[in-house]
Amino acid sequence: MSPETALQIALALPVAASVLALLFGDRPNLREGAAIVCGGLLTLVVFGIARGIDDGREYVWAPFEMLPGVDLAFRVERLGLLFSGVAAVLWPVTTLYAAGYMRGHHEKNQTRFFTFFALAIFAAIGAAYAANLLTLFVFYEVMTLATYPLVTHHGDEKARRGGRIYLGILIFTSVTFLLLAIIWTWRVAGTMDFRPGGILSTLAEDGSRDPLVSHGLLIGLLALYAFGIGKAALMPFHRWLPSAMVAPTPVSALLHAVAVVKVGVFSVLKVVVYVFGIDLLAQTGASVWLGYVAGFTLLTASLIAMRKDNLKERLAYSTVSQLAYIVLGAALANGLGILGGGLHIVTHAVGKITLFFCAGAIYVAAHETEISAMKGLGRKMPITFGAFAIAATSVIGLPPAGGSWSKWYLALGAADAGAWILVGALMLSTLLNIAYLVPIPLLAFFGEPDRDRGPGRHEAPAACVVPLALTALGCLALFFLLDPVARFLEPIAGLATETGR
Repeated sequence: MSPETALQIALALPVAASVLALLFGDRPNLREGAAIVCGGLLTLVVFGIARGIDDGREYVWAPFEMLPGVDLAFRVERLGLLFSGVAAVLWPVTTLYAAGYMRGHHEKNQTRFFTFFALAIFAAIGAAYAANLLTLFVFYEVMTLATYPLVTHHGDEKARRGGRIYLGILIFTSVTFLLLAIIWTWRVAGTMDFRPGGILSTLAEDGSRDPLVSHGLLIGLLALYAFGIGKAALMPFHRWLPSAMVAPTPVSALLHAVAVVKVGVFSVLKVVVYVFGIDLLAQTGASVWLGYVAGFTLLTASLIAMRKDNLKERLAYSTVSQLAYIVLGAALANGLGILGGGLHIVTHAVGKITLFFCAGAIYVAAHETEISAMKGLGRKMPITFGAFAIAATSVIGLPPAGGSWSKWYLALGAADAGAWILVGALMLSTLLNIAYLVPIPLLAFFGEPDRDRGPGRHEAPAACVVPLALTALGCLALFFLLDPVARFLEPIAGLATETGR
């Protein structure tokens, strides 16, 4: 298979799943089965591309010109491949879970749901493989528009209000800040193409346009990117994420793990590495302020999470906090920070999708949404709450779960940068993670229920329980299997010689 063909197939498979969802709307088994098959095929294609990248092959495709001298173009690099791999692997698992949830909860408009769900994956793959800033922007916006019908799925006033906040904040930040940053970069650099080492770093080195690459410009431009990429949920542009919790739980899993927030933090990492360059940011100190904004966000969001009794709301603010870890890794402007941020995309995705799967399973089986009402429920749903405990361990960053490695690299990156305040923020945030996550399974397993729940176990349908069990096992597997992912990312972080590999 040629590199161009592989890219075309990777982009076509989610579109095919969307079309098949419409065609098989009255036959649910075929509708969801087609999405699972397409997801499996996409996973195979992505892993095939990964092997090709390791063999030195280049994956490039530019179907047409959008602006004079600027193509809609795709080029696979290691960071984008990591993001596409997360989306591809979790898509079929989430589809299986969504089938169990939507049927178990008797949701309406299921065909529309699976149609736009597949389109969101298409947007994620397009953003992952974007070769330039304009292509990234196009698919970033497609993601927003494709997920809006999912956020407003229930169609009531609460859903519409949440959808307005979701769409309003994300469109406002992208058009007002992100688009301006892209145009400004084009004006300064004369190109939108992502470059190893960074577009602006190259300009600073050759000195041809050195006055345009001033310290003030770098800070201002980085601020436009950081806050313009609203899906990264940095405070104060984070409110869309808790508001979007009005959506069905499979949408929450999509938002928090597979696509939406991950396209946000992925874009921040990609801009830092391929637009600014970590060497330029390290030399100028232009990203120091962003590290402290991220530190403030991760601590504040954790404190808010502790006060939420609604399980999905607590998990939403947890996500705001965990995304800030990745932005902090980018802001450190060193190889360990980039590596930690990249690995956290993977470990947080698997951990947080498990937590949301569990929240949905609890709602389907027991119709409970408030944590205080889950006393003793773990004895009725041991698999679900056991999976929750494992995923919580990963999100907290404790062995033997994968999240411990990504947080370890982030802490090393902060120490390497001499940012001891941020090291302290990471340690304090871990304690806060424990405070708002660990009591949930403890309450479920050891708390005395306020009312009689009846005899026997009462897990959710197998289509809900099997995916959450698989992703919980994935949290444990990543503790032992994350090293190949770290090795894969080392070239973009400039760590191959530092680690001796």
